[in-house]
Amino acid sequence: MALPQSLRTSVTPLELELIASEQLVEIVPLITMEKTAFISGAYGPLRPPAKCRIPLWMATNLKLKKKCHIVPPEWLSVDFLQERLTRETSRPEFSKLPFRFAEIAKVILDVASDDVQNADKIKSLLKDLREARQAKSRDGLQKLDHSELSLPNLCSMEINEIRPFFIQAMGILTQLVREPSAE
Repeated sequence: MALPQSLRTSVTPLELELIASEQLVEIVPLITMEKTAFISGAYGPLRPPAKCRIPLWMATNLKLKKKCHIVPPEWLSVDFLQERLTRETSRPEFSKLPFRFAEIAKVILDVASDDVQNADKIKSLLKDLREARQAKSRDGLQKLDHSELSLPNLCSMEINEIRPFFIQAMGILTQLVREPSAE
């Protein structure tokens, strides 16, 4: 969602991708590597062709050096995304998705689209899913109440997009409720 500079008080999408890069993903290593310790934890050992779970940032680094294949998460498939898109367009509530699905999908599709079956179809489904969820969040914001907003199953990117508007709108709405109308 494009917002004016005055409303951009949130984390940027690139920063959200950086945060999401700590999520563990499965890889099939093409090299052998002993267990390696980092601040965030110890990962490995890598022994081809056995799958291993490592942070997305490490998988991205190895993939760019052609030292692994990234195994897409089960939710990054045409069947799963098509089913979620159907739910989004047929039900009033948000469907359950991984909290950082948008960021993880973007990183994997940017770096390892050759490891993802039907990558173009998945990109299209992700775009459609995002548009359907944005429409729902806009509808939810139109029904703002001064005491709460309930939009369960929103993901980090979606929360980040509506946060500046929501904060400003709730401030104005709270002022309006506090001040008795002069009649």
